[in-house]
Amino acid sequence: MSTRLRAASRVAPDDTKSQIKAAAQTLFARHGVDAVTVQQIVTAAGQRNNAALHYHFGCKEELIRQLVVDGAAVLDERRRGMLQAIEARGGPSTIREVVLVLVMPVIELGDDERWRGYIRFTSSLQASERKTLRAALNNRWNAGYVACFAHLKRMLPLPAALIEQRLSMFSIYANAILSAREAAQETRKSSSNRLWDQRFTTENILDTLEVTLTCPPSAPTLASLQSHDP
Repeated sequence: MSTRLRAASRVAPDDTKSQIKAAAQTLFARHGVDAVTVQQIVTAAGQRNNAALHYHFGCKEELIRQLVVDGAAVLDERRRGMLQAIEARGGPSTIREVVLVLVMPVIELGDDERWRGYIRFTSSLQASERKTLRAALNNRWNAGYVACFAHLKRMLPLPAALIEQRLSMFSIYANAILSAREAAQETRKSSSNRLWDQRFTTENILDTLEVTLTCPPSAPTLASLQSHDP
């Protein structure tokens, strides 16, 4: 799959700051933010002591913030570009178009070796430290994501309360699926993976996430919703 993600800031392999970012992203992806120490990061980055991290970032929290922003800026630029092209044609006209804008940039990012680990890193943050993730994004680096959700809220023929919950579930499911795919990419060697390396995998991921949004609510769900309506 070809990718049109823009060139990232983390492209100089000999740059100390880039090395620290790459090492931290890998460690955070594998073990979670809280389980990784500054010493582990600088050691993995090939540095002799913690002074290198403190010199470039000041603290671990600032390193986390910059890691989030680095990838989010790439994703947001790609999403906004895709969405602008669709809107220029008068769309989006289908839920699938919006799901494509939300998901494909993440798949592209996961296929780029420079960003391997970013999906699991941010998914972990969203699950355990959502405030940290939101503070890093600062309502600036997720404009494309927010615009897609606005389209979905307008297009989905469901009660507002169900839409809100489904959008949250969609994010959780997408993070889990794409994190698992990324982890498999990291561990695979020469052999193919029966789950992720099928020719239809990407389209099936999109199908699965689309139906998360569009599946008609069951009678029990509607009854429960109505019983709690004021």
